[in-house]
Amino acid sequence: MENARAMTTHIKSNTIRIADLDAHTSNPFDLTPSSKARKNIAAELGLTDLRKIRFSGSISALGKQDWELRGELGATVVQACVISFAPVVTRIDVPVSRQFLAQMAPIPDIDEEIEIPDNENAEPLGDQINLADIMFEALALALPAYPKAEDANLDQSTFAEDGITPMQDEDTRAFAGLATLRDKMKNNT
Repeated sequence: MENARAMTTHIKSNTIRIADLDAHTSNPFDLTPSSKARKNIAAELGLTDLRKIRFSGSISALGKQDWELRGELGATVVQACVISFAPVVTRIDVPVSRQFLAQMAPIPDIDEEIEIPDNENAEPLGDQINLADIMFEALALALPAYPKAEDANLDQSTFAEDGITPMQDEDTRAFAGLATLRDKMKNNT
């Protein structure tokens, strides 16, 4: 029992050494960043605020050499509305899954062309697992790309140089030009 208590305490840190994991049982983890860490994450992701974030789950052996992480990410984020810049609060609750494979080739430098593996959740097994990096990536992927406040509306704006008729939404429709062509043809006959 003493060993299990030490393991749980150890896994409350940001990184886990593979050598410290017990291959015969599930290794739980619970990561709740401090207020300062939340502010840093919010700044890095361009958030107005990161009110809450928690990443918890477990890491288990997957065969003889590989490991699997299964967890839940919960967060409350505040972003600026893309239309009005008003604060938009979003609750995020997503499952997170990663496999750390001993036989997987290391990821090459970003400048090289790479082929995306069949299993997008697979990563090469190193000597440690960085929970903070996994949490950050999962949060970045789960954020709304275009947060919009409920009452925000985009009014029509027209921009054109003097003497030029501005393009309207109707002009972009598939058959909008046919009416103009028809009118020109009527005037020429």
